[in-house]
Amino acid sequence: MSKVNIKPLADRVLVQPAAAEEKTASGIIIPDTAKEKPQKGEVIAIGTGKKDEPLTVKVGDHILYGKYAGTEITVDGKEYLIMRESDIFAVV
Repeated sequence: MSKVNIKPLADRVLVQPAAAEEKTASGIIIPDTAKEKPQKGEVIAIGTGKKDEPLTVKVGDHILYGKYAGTEITVDGKEYLIMRESDIFAVV
C-alpha cells in the first residue's frame, strides 16, 4: 500500500489503479496503444463521508469501478484516480 499526502474530501476516494494487462491469456503481448483502461484498483485514501451517508469502503480495499470513472491525477510520478464512492461498483 502506498503512502500519499492527499486527503480526499466528503465522499471521494483515492484509488491506485491496477496495472493494465501486458499480455493475453494465450501469451500475445499487448502494445501500449491497445491496452484497456483498468477497472480495478486499491483504495489508498478516503474522505470523511457525507453527514448522512458514511463511506462503506476502507483503505486497502480492492475495488471494481466504471471504465470512465474518476479523475486521473499524478502525485510524485505515480498515477491515481480520485472518484466518488458512488462510482465504485464492488469490493473484491
